[in-house]
Parts: sequence; C-alpha cells; structure tokens
Amino acid sequence: LQTRSRLQVVGESGPISIPPSTQVSIGADGTVSVIPNGQTPSQMTQLGRIKLVNPPESQLVHGDDGLFRVKGGKPALPDSKVVLVQGSIEGSNVNMVSAMVDMVSMARQFDMQMNVLKTASTDAQQASQVLNVT
Repeated sequence: LQTRSRLQVVGESGPISIPPSTQVSIGADGTVSVIPNGQTPSQMTQLGRIKLVNPPESQLVHGDDGLFRVKGGKPALPDSKVVLVQGSIEGSNVNMVSAMVDMVSMARQFDMQMNVLKTASTDAQQASQVLNVT
C-alpha cells in the first residue's frame, strides 16, 4: 500500500501489501481489508492495520522533504483515539479569500510607500537646485 507520492504505508506489524485484482476497504480504525474481484463481501480478508499515531507537536521535526518525523528517529507509538475518515482530503489551514485580500492590500501599501519615497527624492532634488541657484 502506497501513498500518491509512492511512500510505503506502514502497518502495525510492518508494510502492508495489497494483492492484485482486489477491492480495498479501509476502516476508521485503520483496518485494511480486501475482497477478491468477483467474490462476495463474506470472503473479505484482513491484511493488516495502518499504524495510526498522534505524537506531541513538540516532538515533531520538519524534514527537508516536507515530511514530519519524530525527534531522535524513534517511531511514534500507536494511538487508539486516532481515526481515519474515508473520502476526505486534508484542507489548507489558510483562508484563500482573506490571504488574497491581504496580499492585494500589502501590494497597494508598497506602491504608496514607493510613491512617497519618489516624491521625497524629487522634492530633495528640487530643494537642492533652489539652494544652488541662490
């Protein structure tokens, strides 16, 4: 069993392998079961259970590859309170509309500040010319 980025999914007793020509079902507790194509649900076979963990944030380190790891490299312990929700996709923690409004606002503030600097520079040049004439 692999993620979309081809990382191995780890079960409680090691990596989980899915046989070809099967329908996969994953329960909320991480139980991975398969039904061979053309067979009835009564012939479901349990392959293993995905290792569900919930380490404290203070123990996580952000890796260069974008993945989080537990400090010290030791594996996190399974947590029975963690559940999987099928069909859900993790969302962003950023409100896109608010972020866009903030970005446009900051761009306008930057433009205004640049105009103030240009005006101050022009005024300084004109004041210098007036002082040089007299």
